[in-house]
Amino acid sequence: MSVNAEAYERVRIDIAAYYNARIQKYGPTPLGVDWTCVPTQELRFVQLLKVCDFARPFMLNDVGCGYGALLAFLGKRHPEALIDYMGTDLSVGMISRAHRMWVRRPLTAFRVAGADANRVADYSIASGIFNIKLHNSDTTWRECIKKTLSDMHSTSLKGFAVNFLNRPASKGLGPSELYRTDPDYWVRYCEESFRAKVECLSDYGMREFTLVIRPI
Repeated sequence: MSVNAEAYERVRIDIAAYYNARIQKYGPTPLGVDWTCVPTQELRFVQLLKVCDFARPFMLNDVGCGYGALLAFLGKRHPEALIDYMGTDLSVGMISRAHRMWVRRPLTAFRVAGADANRVADYSIASGIFNIKLHNSDTTWRECIKKTLSDMHSTSLKGFAVNFLNRPASKGLGPSELYRTDPDYWVRYCEESFRAKVECLSDYGMREFTLVIRPI
């Protein structure tokens, strides 16, 4: 099964509305992008950025960038790195806030996600964009994830990284609007679909995992 264009667009509209409401209510904070606090948000960035080689300048796509929290982390942890950054997000409210916050940062751009927002970069990352499925079935949501992964693969020359919530040990636990999954399914999917080397990171003390996908 693959999700048709109309259904895919409905999902995108619903997700955009959800995050527009979050940023309006909580502002540019972890809660605004549905994370609980700065330390856990930054711990996720540490894992995702393992795809990047900071020894040389690179271009980075931040898919589902929110208000640009990754830029603050990069400034703190990698202040000497020369990174040509582009953030994309479905939420107009997120992109508007990101523009205002980071207008003075060089080599930085933000766009509302769409066909014209894609650019080829060295690396891409996505933090948390697969977690909130709202009312969509797991089947529909998986097809949307596959579309996003394919887009990231086609626009990332040296690799990309994403994260997922782990499936709980007992079925039925957790809010129904969350998408939880086993690592094996997505490791196998990325290896077979993209002919890629996939590293699964899961030992960083959180109920989730990060996939680092690099071309072979």
